[in-house]
Amino acid sequence: MVSKTEEDQLIRLENQVENGGGGAWEYLCLVRKLKLRRSDKVFKYGSAILSDHKKRSALGPEEWTLYEQVAIAAMDCQRLDVAKEYIKVLQGKFHDSKRVGRLEAMLLEAKGLWAEAEKAYSSLLEESQFDQVIHKRRVAMAKAQGNLSGAIEWLNKYLEIFMADHDAWRELAEIYVSLQMYKQAAFCYEELLLSHPTIPLYHLSYADVLYTLGGVENLHAAKKYYAATIDLTGGKNTRALFGICLCASAIAQLTRGRNKDDKENSELHSLSAAALEKAYKQESPTKVSVLSSALRSLKVSS
Repeated sequence: MVSKTEEDQLIRLENQVENGGGGAWEYLCLVRKLKLRRSDKVFKYGSAILSDHKKRSALGPEEWTLYEQVAIAAMDCQRLDVAKEYIKVLQGKFHDSKRVGRLEAMLLEAKGLWAEAEKAYSSLLEESQFDQVIHKRRVAMAKAQGNLSGAIEWLNKYLEIFMADHDAWRELAEIYVSLQMYKQAAFCYEELLLSHPTIPLYHLSYADVLYTLGGVENLHAAKKYYAATIDLTGGKNTRALFGICLCASAIAQLTRGRNKDDKENSELHSLSAAALEKAYKQESPTKVSVLSSALRSLKVSS
């Protein structure tokens, strides 16, 4: 995750380069360090350096890293001719390199030659089964073809090896949600919460899934995770506040006075509704009447 300081530094460097103040190499290094794409800027600044012999030579061994970085950016920008040219340069320097082989497979993928790309990736994995990038490219390739079941299969295989990759768990959860496979999505978010219990987004996403699954037990659990989200964000998460109100209303409708926690349910709903009204008065006063009408429809009897 990129920090605010790093983001500010990136924007400052980008503006500096755009205005002719130099710093293109520093910008490219920062993009690489933060593992960002910024493909259009990387292609523009990187190809300018690589086309200047003096600037290119001054990089020393880093020249080859830049060739790789710009080749990937060129593929993102559909400048496949440039990508092919830079990969060819790398092939000339690093014979039989697995890293260059990966770039060749990515070029096949960028051209839409799915079968050939899959064959290339499979061949590379036979020699290096722990290459995370190749595993992730197979997932991306399946998604690009609209093959979500294939993406799920590859992600599950990837997570059998790299169980601590929270980005992969989140991606898998989002695919499951898109396919309305909510129980499977819930499992993914549970894994994320076990390893990252202080990230509000995971609490919120898990609560959304539990609310969607429905049932009194799931609604009570969803309410708790919405409350955790509010706690972790200092009471400033509007979606979680709405979630509390929705859960309280749904629980009241399902139990119809048979819930022993009716009073607590009603109080929590009232507190969340008050917090929402306060936030709307500050941020969007013209929408307060719409909010009030929506909240009245969710009113919980105490």
